[in-house]
Amino acid sequence: MLTRAPGTLALAGRGLRAFTARHVLVAVVVSIAVALLIGTVTVLIPNSVFGRDIPPVAWNYPIWILTSILTGLLVATYVRVPGTGEKPDEAAAPADGAPFQADTEQAPGERSSALGMIGTVLAWFAVGCPVCNKIALLALGYSGAITWFAPMQPVLAALAVALCTLALVQRLKGMVVCEVPAR
Repeated sequence: MLTRAPGTLALAGRGLRAFTARHVLVAVVVSIAVALLIGTVTVLIPNSVFGRDIPPVAWNYPIWILTSILTGLLVATYVRVPGTGEKPDEAAAPADGAPFQADTEQAPGERSSALGMIGTVLAWFAVGCPVCNKIALLALGYSGAITWFAPMQPVLAALAVALCTLALVQRLKGMVVCEVPAR
């Protein structure tokens, strides 16, 4: 696995360099949208709609921005460049006319989108107020949220960044090299 990592990162770099203006636009728009959503709800962006009992810590801001950017880049990898592939209906139907049978095995793109989604949600929990999180509050109570959940937030943040990065690298690599699963 370690011997493949440099090749994987190089391929991901090639995928990132292959971004078109359309990819960049989607990445910027989605990054801003995710940043506004998470920032507003977690009150990293002060607002009159939501409140926060415990002020944000210094590391909340870089994690918030980094995961917003990674999520935007990840979503941009799903943008299809016109004229470079089949229509989705043509790709789904077998060429021999046999009825389509879905694979029970999850495709790499589906795994990376799930990883990216989980990473973004974890970032939301990581940068949010520990006692404003209704799930933590119901499960642990006010003192438990401060005692148990708050110390876990940096771990959630690291996991969020790792999952978003892994998902992005997989998608970028897939833009350059298409792995065919062995049957």
